[in-house]
Amino acid sequence: LHIVINTLAFFFVLSGFLIARLYYDKAEQSRDWWRQYLINRYSRIYPVYFLLLTVAIFCYHEFRPWVLATNYTLTHALFRGMPLVIQPSWSLTVEECFYLLAPTLILLARRRHALAPLALGCALLLVALAISALHLRFLGSALFVFTTTFFGHFAEFLAGFYLALIVMRAERTAGARRTGMLFTLSGVAGTVVLSGAMVLIYRHSPLNFAAIVLVNNFLMPLPIALLYWGLMREPTALSRWLSKPLIRLLGRSSYSFYLLQVLTIDFIGVPWAHALGSRMWASLLTFALTWLVAVLLFACYEEPMNLAIRRRSAWIVARIDPGTPPIGGVPGQGLR
Repeated sequence: LHIVINTLAFFFVLSGFLIARLYYDKAEQSRDWWRQYLINRYSRIYPVYFLLLTVAIFCYHEFRPWVLATNYTLTHALFRGMPLVIQPSWSLTVEECFYLLAPTLILLARRRHALAPLALGCALLLVALAISALHLRFLGSALFVFTTTFFGHFAEFLAGFYLALIVMRAERTAGARRTGMLFTLSGVAGTVVLSGAMVLIYRHSPLNFAAIVLVNNFLMPLPIALLYWGLMREPTALSRWLSKPLIRLLGRSSYSFYLLQVLTIDFIGVPWAHALGSRMWASLLTFALTWLVAVLLFACYEEPMNLAIRRRSAWIVARIDPGTPPIGGVPGQGLR
């Protein structure tokens, strides 16, 4: 579990960085901008989720209407005890909450103060904790808020958000790339130390959930941001390796992999383990097969659907309002 949580911290920081980097200079409070922004986010996230959720529903025989409604609308992870048809999909609810709030965070930083998004994040966390004290299914408990909702994970997104502001400032001042590996090594060392701390915490019973939340949600984003800064600004072997075409392809297909993994483990890996009599070989074969299917899913469905939805929406908008400019870049060049 701690490995999964730490991995999600990397993705949440990266998501905060990418959205701020892509939209910081473009965000505005207009109907046309919001329409295209939401279409871009929808086209990236929802088509492959819809496909795999539908497959999972038939695989698990989960047809309860209220479960289907919350899972298809990605509101399932706002309610404590709500069944998740695809277990990792709770993080998509966290992502969607960030997507809805990101333009407001950007406008606050641009028009008010750079720390205004942090103040808003803290205020939203306090409101969520107040609601959790009512003991409803919605934001059901303080622990649920910290572990399963955007309000508990906001610091991870804001770490990436502020990293984007620093990167953009460096670009505007024509700052040269650094030599050496100070930030890369510092980021790696920090994440290793905090991951080790998480392992120690998980080895003690009963679990200290306050320590888990502190380390993962509020401390881990700092070395992750340092590592990302180092990868972008320092020419190292690690940054060169991550730039290789195969690694970039695996990175772009990682979303499909993330949603596929539980299905392939449950319906392929477990039967293989029994048939082969070896959990290690079954795990390795399942891991390789999941990546292969994820790459094919990305190349043949996820990316084509993303581009098709964006082109279709642009065509419809052009027919309705010929003067509306495209928002968020050329279809296919936007970031996740």
